[in-house]
Amino acid sequence: MHTYWVRLNAVFFYGLNVLLGLSCCAWVSCFQQDLNFKWEGPRPVVDTVGVNELLSLRAHGGVDRALLSFDLRADLTPAFHWNLKQLFVFVLAEYDTPSNALNQVILWDRIVETEEAARLDEQNIYVKYALIDQTNELRNTSVNYYLVWDHMPVTGRLFMDREQGSVAILPKEYF
Repeated sequence: MHTYWVRLNAVFFYGLNVLLGLSCCAWVSCFQQDLNFKWEGPRPVVDTVGVNELLSLRAHGGVDRALLSFDLRADLTPAFHWNLKQLFVFVLAEYDTPSNALNQVILWDRIVETEEAARLDEQNIYVKYALIDQTNELRNTSVNYYLVWDHMPVTGRLFMDREQGSVAILPKEYF
C-alpha cells in the first residue's frame, strides 16, 4: 500500500520529532540556572583560600606590584552534572582604593574538565599573575580573596559562583 519512500519519510520525521522533544527537555532542564532557582542540593565546598606568604611589595614601572603564595583546598565535584562541559576556576583578589571603588585582579586560574580534577588541594601556590594596582595605592590595603568558578555548560547560559576566602591587609611599606 505504501511505498518505501513514504515509510522512510515517516520514520525520518518521527525521528526528528523525537529529537525535538529531547531538545525541549534539555532546554527545560536548564531553567534552574536561567531563572535563578535556589538549588538545595550539595554545593561545592571551599575550605581554604588563604595567603601563605607575601613575597614582595614594590613599586614597579609606576604601579604597585605584590607577589604572594597561597593555599587552596576545595571540592568542586557537586558543580558537575550532565550538562557541564568544564569549569574555569580562578582566585580573585578584590580591594578598594580611593581612586577606584572596586578593583578585581585574577591571581591564578585553572580549567577543570573532570570530577577527579575538581578536588583541589594545593599548597604554597605562587600566583600566575601579579597583584598590580595602577595607582600606587596597594600599600596598607585590605584585600579579600575569593575562589570563583565559571560554569561552562554544553547547552545553556554561562554563570558563575564564588566563595569567600581569606582577608589580608598588605604592609604599609615596600620591601
